[in-house]
Amino acid sequence: MPFPLHRPRRLRRHELLRRMVRETSLSIDDFIYPLFVCPGERVRREIPSMPGCYQMSVDEIVRECHDVAELGIPAVILFGIPEKKDDVGSEAYAEQGIVQRAIRAIKKERLDLLVITDVCLCEYTSHGHCGIVVQGDVANDPTVELLAKEALSHAQAGADMVAPSDMMDGRVVAIRRALDENGFSHIPILSYAAKFCSSFYGPFREAAESAPQFGDRRSYQMDPPNAREALKEVALDLEEGADIVMVKPALAYLDIIRRVRDRFDVPVAAYNVSGEYAMVKAAARNGWLDERRVVLELLTSIKRAGADMILTYHAKDAARWLR
Repeated sequence: MPFPLHRPRRLRRHELLRRMVRETSLSIDDFIYPLFVCPGERVRREIPSMPGCYQMSVDEIVRECHDVAELGIPAVILFGIPEKKDDVGSEAYAEQGIVQRAIRAIKKERLDLLVITDVCLCEYTSHGHCGIVVQGDVANDPTVELLAKEALSHAQAGADMVAPSDMMDGRVVAIRRALDENGFSHIPILSYAAKFCSSFYGPFREAAESAPQFGDRRSYQMDPPNAREALKEVALDLEEGADIVMVKPALAYLDIIRRVRDRFDVPVAAYNVSGEYAMVKAAARNGWLDERRVVLELLTSIKRAGADMILTYHAKDAARWLR
């Protein structure tokens, strides 16, 4: 038999042919763009460790959402920086909280854009932890009650979807119950189901002003070496009523995304987090890599691993490149 019988390069010789046989397609429809809302007016403050990302006041967030919608990105997720913080994160569930005001302002514009909200207390507590601290530890059940209040306040303000990121046990069912009992049974829950205690969150904590004032989050976020536990967490959240499950971070946990995709027949999200974004930006600014090609390759790898949707700070750039 002449060598070689099979020549895979035949299907790589032309860009049109490569497009026709491509197994994974990255789309603008895959993206959710994170935004940071802060107090004030006409505030657009760049985050030093996240070039191209900003803390923005509500009026600037509305302007940004117009740009996002025009690019065809289907959704944003809001993180709030309150005017004041306290031990119980009361601004997280206040009717006039920063995220609640932003939701109403965005919805008033009638944009073709889904508004998702992060549900957690870390940005709102004076100690920076994701729940109520009792004797030096985060108390699970009292925290869950406040998370349900926060999610309900977001729905009442007009949010299209809520996304609990705290990693407290039982928070999905508590949120589902609070929404259903108050006329919001139609609001889906995107659960940060497998959120690992990662070193890649540093720039986000600068952006959201949410670094813990003592200790760390290892008692409630997942231990990075654990894969089977991630599947257990996803299964529990689905039993409690989650509609979409998320793996966070994305790039160091592509194997977890694939395991979740293979095990569960539900939409899977992945968060391309701040540290992953910052590394690419730093390398690109130093001329060490081609930002466009690297970003699209990384996002495609997340999609190839099994993610149906990707939360990424690269969303606006990637949307322009994919047009």
